[in-house]
Amino acid sequence: MTREDRRTWLDTRARAPWHGFRLWLLSFPTMIVVTWMNTAVSLISIGVGIPMIPSAAKLQRRMTNVYRDRIGAWTGRPIERPYLPHTKGSFATMTRAQRCFMRAVSDPATWRDYSFLMCEPIVAVFTCALPFLLIVYGVWGWMLSLWAGSVLGDIGAQDWYVMIPISQDYTQQPERVVGTAVLGTLFIAVGFLIGPAMLDYHARWARWLLGPTEKAKLALRVQHLTETRHDAVDVSAAELRRIERDLHDGAQARLVAMGMSLGAIEHLLDKDPEKARLLLAETRASSAKALAELRDLVRGIHPPVLADRGVGDAVKALALDHPLPVEVTVELPGRPEAPVESAVYFAICEMLTNAAKHSGARRVWVELTHNDGTLRATVTDDGQGGASLEAGTGLRGVERRIGTFDGVLALSSPPGGPTIVTLEVPCDLRTTSHP
Repeated sequence: MTREDRRTWLDTRARAPWHGFRLWLLSFPTMIVVTWMNTAVSLISIGVGIPMIPSAAKLQRRMTNVYRDRIGAWTGRPIERPYLPHTKGSFATMTRAQRCFMRAVSDPATWRDYSFLMCEPIVAVFTCALPFLLIVYGVWGWMLSLWAGSVLGDIGAQDWYVMIPISQDYTQQPERVVGTAVLGTLFIAVGFLIGPAMLDYHARWARWLLGPTEKAKLALRVQHLTETRHDAVDVSAAELRRIERDLHDGAQARLVAMGMSLGAIEHLLDKDPEKARLLLAETRASSAKALAELRDLVRGIHPPVLADRGVGDAVKALALDHPLPVEVTVELPGRPEAPVESAVYFAICEMLTNAAKHSGARRVWVELTHNDGTLRATVTDDGQGGASLEAGTGLRGVERRIGTFDGVLALSSPPGGPTIVTLEVPCDLRTTSHP
C-alpha cells in the first residue's frame, strides 16, 4: 500500500463516523416532518388534511433530498430523484387544491419517502451512527479509567462499564482500571474500523427506499425522451430556417442576378459585344461566388471531411482554420454512428467558436476519447473563465443537441480560467466507415 493509499484509507475511516453521526442528527428535523405528515393524514377524513397533504409532501421531499445529496456526496452512491412528472390534463376537472392533493397521494415516491422518514431515526442508530456511538463509549471508558475513582468516591455512587464494576474502591484495583482502558480503546478502534461499512449499509438502505422504482424510472425516461424529442425538432426546424435564409440571401440572390445578366448579355451580343464580354466576366465571377457559397452551405450541413474521414479528422481540419492555436488529441478506435458523429462535431464547433469569441484565450486543447461505451469530448482553453450555461454562449444549444442522444454536458469555468467543457455521449464505435 502506497503512502497515498494509506492516507486515503485513514481519511475514510476518520470521516465516516462523523458523517454517520451527522446523518443521525437529521433524525430530529425528520421527526418534525413525520409529525406534520401524520397530522395531515389523520385529518383527511374530515377534509382538513386535503390542503395539508401537498405541503407535507413538499416538506418530505425537501427533507429526503437533503438525505440524497449528503449520502451521495459522502458514500459515492448517488440517489436519483424518483418523483413522477406531472402530465398536463391530469385531474383537469378538479379544483387546484384537489389536483395538488391527488398528485401528492398518487405518486408512490410520497409514501416511500414517508416510510423512510418513519424508520430512519431507528435505522440510523444501528447503521451509520453506530460507529460514532462506539467511539463516544470508548472515550467514556477512558474517562472512567482516569477519573471515576475520585468522582464516585466523593458522591458514593457505583456504575458499570460493560462487565466491569466502577465503585469507590475502583482505583485500588488496577486490573479494573486497565480493563476499562483496554475496552475503551477497543470500542474506539472498532468504531473507526466499521465506520465506512456501516455508512455504506445505510446508503444501500436509503437507495432502496429513496431511489426510483422501475415504474418511476420508466416514467422519467419517457419524460426525458419527450423533452429531447422536442429539442431535436426545434433544432431541426432552426437548422432548416438557417439553410433557407442562407439560400435566399446568398446563392439564390446571386443566381437571380446571373439570370438577369445573361438576359442583358443576350440583347447586347449584336449591339455592344465589348459590354457583353464585360457582363460575361462578371457573371462568371458571380457563378464562382455562388458555387463557393453553396459549398460553404453544404459544409455547414454535413462537412465532406466528416462523412469521409470521421469526427477525429473533421475536428483536426476544423482546428486548422481556427483563429487560435488548437491542439487536437484523438483516441478513437473506430467511428460512431453518423448522427452521433455529426452532433459531437457541431458541438465542438460551437465550443471552439465560443472560445474564440468570448474567452480571451491564447490556446485551446481538444481531446476525443472513447471508454466504456461513452464518447467523450473535452475542450479546454486558457482564457479568462467565467462562462456559464445561462450566459447565452450557445452551450445550452449544445446541451440540447447532445441530449437527443442521452448525452450530458459539464462545464467548469472559474473566474480567471481555465474553461473546461466536457460532453459525454453513450455510443458504440464501428471499425468500418460509413457508407
